[in-house]
Amino acid sequence: MRIAMLAPISWPLPPTGYGPWEQVAHNLTEGLVKLGHDVTLFAAGGSVSSASLVETTPYALETWPEEDKNRSRGFDPASGLLEGPPDARAMEQSHIATCMERAGGGEFDVVHSHLHVHALVFSRLIPCPLVSTLHGAAWVRAVHPVFKAYRDLPFVSLSDAERQLLPELNYVATVHNGIRIEDFEFEPEKDDYLLFAGRLAPEKGPAEAVQVAKRTGRRLLIAGMIEPQHEEYFNAKVKPHIDGRQIEYLGLLSQRDLAPIYRKAAGVLFLISWCEPFGLVATEAQASGTPLIATRFGALPEIIVEGKTGFVVDSIDGAVDAVAKLDRITPEDCRENAQVRFSDASMAKGYEQVYQALVGG
Repeated sequence: MRIAMLAPISWPLPPTGYGPWEQVAHNLTEGLVKLGHDVTLFAAGGSVSSASLVETTPYALETWPEEDKNRSRGFDPASGLLEGPPDARAMEQSHIATCMERAGGGEFDVVHSHLHVHALVFSRLIPCPLVSTLHGAAWVRAVHPVFKAYRDLPFVSLSDAERQLLPELNYVATVHNGIRIEDFEFEPEKDDYLLFAGRLAPEKGPAEAVQVAKRTGRRLLIAGMIEPQHEEYFNAKVKPHIDGRQIEYLGLLSQRDLAPIYRKAAGVLFLISWCEPFGLVATEAQASGTPLIATRFGALPEIIVEGKTGFVVDSIDGAVDAVAKLDRITPEDCRENAQVRFSDASMAKGYEQVYQALVGG
């Protein structure tokens, strides 16, 4: 098949640090190429791919040169123009239009969008199907009117739980995110520390992870992004406990830098309080042979095999009790769960079936 992959442009593909949507789009693209499909990837400048690559912007939005990104807005008397930083919205519209113009010419059998709601409005202007992976975008109620206006289009959920966010959409399949298993070295022998990895936001549970570490006397390593809107939360709920000994903050780490920390952790704490549509951390940890302790929200009960690759709990007390049971988990079972259910190859095959159904075989 001739597949157009419309990736996000916040980060280049593959991302070197944060960028979960970009990572999934990259893994899927590479997996489809391996299956023999003719894939054209529309992505930001600086991306690398084995597919036919179309760089629609000179840089990714988050890696744009600081001099341009931080330019002050103001009138330039010499040119008569309002000068300022690049317009992210305009860049994304141009990105989408580049793909859609080529789709309109009949180049592709299917277009696959990873772009929230922003590509939906072009769907009825092209001759081939547009399928969208939500990546949790329906969590934002403000965009529901746009989704509902295009509810008849084919959507793919990352988990069955994700459908709770907007159940009236036309879900044609659930395809779990896939990771490159070989990027995560298996380790059967564990240290005794716990790990939190992810955005340091209230709904992700870093403060709850600190509580569990304090109550169990375990060392806790924390890795992740502190977004500007959550700095006050971090400063109040997490930072006071960071002492560099029992509680240590490692900053935002790339997947490559995080992999060896997964590998030796006794367990990963995933104590979220929202309907997270998936959770790459949960699959990356299991690929390393490391179990999860997670709350009963979102996709986590679908990802974890209870008592075999981790524990699903309903409270801090439950998480504390689960820490004492981590040594009952066999690392080989964690690795096998990731290999069978969450590899890039299994994801690519899942989407291949979606495309085939949409284009008629």
